[in-house]
Amino acid sequence: MFAPKEHPMQDNFDVIVVGAGNAALAASVSAKENGAERVLVLEKAPREMRGGNTHWSGGVLRFAFDDPRELGPLVPDAEEQFENFYEGIQPYTRGDYHGDLMRVTSGRTDPELSRVLVDNSKDTVFWMNKTGGIKMEPAVTLSAVRKGNMMVWARGLVVRAAHEGVGLSRSWFQTAEEMGIDIRYGHAVTELLTDEKGRVSGVKVRSDDGVSTYGAKSVVLGCGGFEANVQMRTQHIGPLVGGAKVRGTPHNQGDGLRMAMQIGAMPWGQWSGCHATPISADWGDFAPREMTDRSNRLSYVYSLMLNRKGLRFVDEGEDGALFTYAKFGRAILAEPGAKAWQIFDQKVVHLLEPRYQTSQPITSDTIEGLIDQLDIEDKAQALRTITEYNAAANDADDRYDPTRKDGVSTTGLALPKTNWAVKLDKPPYVAYSATGGITFTFGGLKVNKDAQVIGTDWRAINGLFCCGEMVGGLFYDNYPAGTGLVSGATFGRIAGRNAATM
Repeated sequence: MFAPKEHPMQDNFDVIVVGAGNAALAASVSAKENGAERVLVLEKAPREMRGGNTHWSGGVLRFAFDDPRELGPLVPDAEEQFENFYEGIQPYTRGDYHGDLMRVTSGRTDPELSRVLVDNSKDTVFWMNKTGGIKMEPAVTLSAVRKGNMMVWARGLVVRAAHEGVGLSRSWFQTAEEMGIDIRYGHAVTELLTDEKGRVSGVKVRSDDGVSTYGAKSVVLGCGGFEANVQMRTQHIGPLVGGAKVRGTPHNQGDGLRMAMQIGAMPWGQWSGCHATPISADWGDFAPREMTDRSNRLSYVYSLMLNRKGLRFVDEGEDGALFTYAKFGRAILAEPGAKAWQIFDQKVVHLLEPRYQTSQPITSDTIEGLIDQLDIEDKAQALRTITEYNAAANDADDRYDPTRKDGVSTTGLALPKTNWAVKLDKPPYVAYSATGGITFTFGGLKVNKDAQVIGTDWRAINGLFCCGEMVGGLFYDNYPAGTGLVSGATFGRIAGRNAATM
């Protein structure tokens, strides 16, 4: 047998948190709140790139509630801002939330972890607001549609962090700093250290000062998935996703997953799956940090979406965009050139979310003139596709309702559009490009309800906890919007609490 390595520690802490996104900072605040005196956050990125994927998020928070007025403490001025505010909100029970998770993952969401997420979701968001110091606001530009004199809100998606992901990240850092949590930037953790009993006892770190080691009673991994690592994307998800644009931080290279598995952690969940959002195809390999989430192109439910062969390839009206965007982004990646065009007419352009304003659309007074301008190889097929769609579409404008699945569908198409299928016939016509932008990966580590990392021997690895995108098993093939941030904060809170007290 090999003797355990000796690791002289330069400093010792109660809890070390690896990463500095929403989940990691929730863990650090929770650890401090629960009695850990010395909490260290190690962020690989420099200060100007801090915060992981949180910075790119829309900040929307999906959580369960029985009565819309339960939201009042989070958004106390909402009734003054929006007429009939509570009338446009449906209750979103724990059963509703868990049902949505089961539906979009085809029943494969981890039964224990999904219940932990759903049952704690409301309390987590209120804790984020009260303890985390995160101000909230109605998510009007993301999940509301005006109908008459009120806003109708997507189920479970009413509240977001003020100033979206940028505000969420900034608030977490401010709270952590006010609590005396030590945050060190440019510190890349390269190895988890263990003692002679196999307990995680610290980390090895590389920084501009060289290689250091820090001791800890517990370590929390909250440093994201492998979405920015082209080799891991290609290996685990496939070559199409290997070449995808990254909608998020370039620093999520799978380091935490690699380190944990090196000491025996069990990989868990759908390593071949990812959250791949439709984004503008005009951006570079990484969506610009200053644009945050404004590269998204999620109003496709009101469009016809054509690939470069001039063919439709998804049912654009299968469900609301907030339940289909994560899988449709990946669907675009499977199309020729990993590109699609979203085509709208004047009946629906007023419904486009504000994020479309970050691109200039291609426009024309005729469908033929529009198609001529698009990067479509088979323009004749594109015209046939639109003509066939219009012949199968519905004239029932009185039943068209963008606030819900309205059942206004096509008739006779092999690939139907099952909701919001009105004719594309009111010029001028506009088109926006789209590709799949990978946000985070679904594969992670197996953890238990206490956020402890489980080893390949099915026993918890003492002293090691996990949260955020690194938690495996919650999502398969698809993802309900707003769940990631709440999951991150929920398991971050649990991880921090248990790291401080176990």
